[in-house]
Amino acid sequence: MLQKNNMASLVFLVALLLSCSSMSSAARYLKEAVPKKEYPPRPIVPELPKPQLPPHPAMPELPKPELPHPLVPEVPHPVVPETPKEPEVPHPVVPEVPKHELPPHPVMPELPEPELPHPAVPEVPKEPEVPHPVVPEVPKEHELPHPIVPEVPKEPEVPHPVVPEVTKEPKAPHPVMPEVPKEHELPHPAMQELPKPEMPHHAVPEVPKEPPCVAP
Repeated sequence: MLQKNNMASLVFLVALLLSCSSMSSAARYLKEAVPKKEYPPRPIVPELPKPQLPPHPAMPELPKPELPHPLVPEVPHPVVPETPKEPEVPHPVVPEVPKHELPPHPVMPELPEPELPHPAVPEVPKEPEVPHPVVPEVPKEHELPHPIVPEVPKEPEVPHPVVPEVTKEPKAPHPVMPEVPKEHELPHPAMQELPKPEMPHHAVPEVPKEPPCVAP
């Protein structure tokens, strides 16, 4: 069983080595075979002039209407009469209760301790010593020779393909952008002042005063 497991593990390791070497060679071949693409330079886009917008018209500040503060009459605070204090009640005198005297504790005579004989413990016979069993030596398995892994032949190097030089296109002259005529500024319209609204004053009625409370 051990020999079969060793052989299976060796075969698996050899297969892994072969697959790794083939994958690395294929990756190198793909890197060398694919040429790099050269992209043409990006065209330069001319900057467009920013259009100038007319300034915002100035809005006149509107006056804030002043509201009259209503007059609040003062309410008088009611007078609270003082409550009469209750007379102090004297504490009753509690007479002292006489303490009861307890009789003295009776003296208990000491009882003699009985002496108990110690029981004789029989000796337990010792078990005979059992000799240790001799374990026979297990013969060592013969080591198998390592299998010789054949060398994988190297693939011939593929020459790099010669890429022809791309002729550069002649640069086109930049187009001249015509100037945009500026718009004429319009005069600001004159805003008429609004009349201030007059708020009528409200008459606040007087609150009748409450009569003072009289204690009974």
